[in-house]
Amino acid sequence: MQGSAGFRPRRFSHRAAHDQRKPLDAVRAWQLIVALGLCALIAGCQRQEETPEPLPLMVRAQKVEIADYAPTASLTGVIAAQTLDNLSFRVGGRVAQRMADVGQHVTKGTVLAKLDPQTQHSDLIAAQANLDAAQAELRQVSAAFARQKTLLGQGFTTRRDYDQADQTMRTAQASVQTAQSQVANAKENLSFTELRAGVSGVITARDVETGQVVQAAQTVFTIAQDGDRDAVFNVQETLVANTPAAPPVTITLLANPQVKAQGKVREVSPVIDPATASVRIKVAIPNTPAAMPLGASVTGTITTQPRKAIILPWQTLTANDGKPAVWIIDPETRRVSMTPVEVLAYDSGIVVIDRGLASGDIVVTAGGQLLHPGQAVEVAENAK
Repeated sequence: MQGSAGFRPRRFSHRAAHDQRKPLDAVRAWQLIVALGLCALIAGCQRQEETPEPLPLMVRAQKVEIADYAPTASLTGVIAAQTLDNLSFRVGGRVAQRMADVGQHVTKGTVLAKLDPQTQHSDLIAAQANLDAAQAELRQVSAAFARQKTLLGQGFTTRRDYDQADQTMRTAQASVQTAQSQVANAKENLSFTELRAGVSGVITARDVETGQVVQAAQTVFTIAQDGDRDAVFNVQETLVANTPAAPPVTITLLANPQVKAQGKVREVSPVIDPATASVRIKVAIPNTPAAMPLGASVTGTITTQPRKAIILPWQTLTANDGKPAVWIIDPETRRVSMTPVEVLAYDSGIVVIDRGLASGDIVVTAGGQLLHPGQAVEVAENAK
């Protein structure tokens, strides 16, 4: 019994010691977790503080300056005659002979074509016969009038017979005059069977062939009259609106750029061609060089009215939400920001800005592909 009583207290003491160690281990475990967490947090902060800032990107930049922008426009046209002469027969008939063709240079009075003159010959013969008959009748009535005049002076005829003879003679004279006019008209119609050049120039069109029947006033040949030529251009409507009223135009032969001439706008079409949506302009070329023949291709160069604008390299332009924009550098922080702009025109190698920038702004002209807002940059020394 004593042994049993002495043994129980020892067992009770062992459990109590075990139960007292359990809270102590839990506390230590939590302390260890907290300590590890603090260490991780401190280490993370140290690593974040130790991360270096990215190096600035190297770019090219340019200071904005406002200048006069006067673009030069060049268009292609052709050499044309200032005056075209349409030739036609004054009488109708069958073409018997054609002596000229397209591209041939003719002088004034040159016979170009002939009609069969048989009808006109017949008319002339008939008119001449009428004239001969009228003249014969006039001779007869003139002799009768002379006799009546003599008899009246001698008192052997009446005044009535005298007046009748006078009236008959006057009628015969009128008949002769009419017949003479008919003969003159027949001769003129006969001369109209030959078509002659009214001016000196180059034949640009021919509308008949030998054997063809033509009507009076039907166009047979077209002649480009000699003299100063025109350069004809089809110009976009907006270019016409932005161009001075009478700008000087430099005309250059396309086949030989060494051949040049100065021209002046002579005519601007008042309507727009619905097929090409363009306006036809004729530029007069005084003392046209001989090397600029009709139909030759030429270029006309003009300078439009100047206006204030900002001219930048085309690489400067970027896009923001589908709209034109540029990168601007803050001179103090050396960081970039994007600014929207309005483009006035695109030209060879340049872009012309109308609004959105001010004089003195520094814009990125090259290297903007990798930029983002707030990006630090370094401007190349040879590009400032």
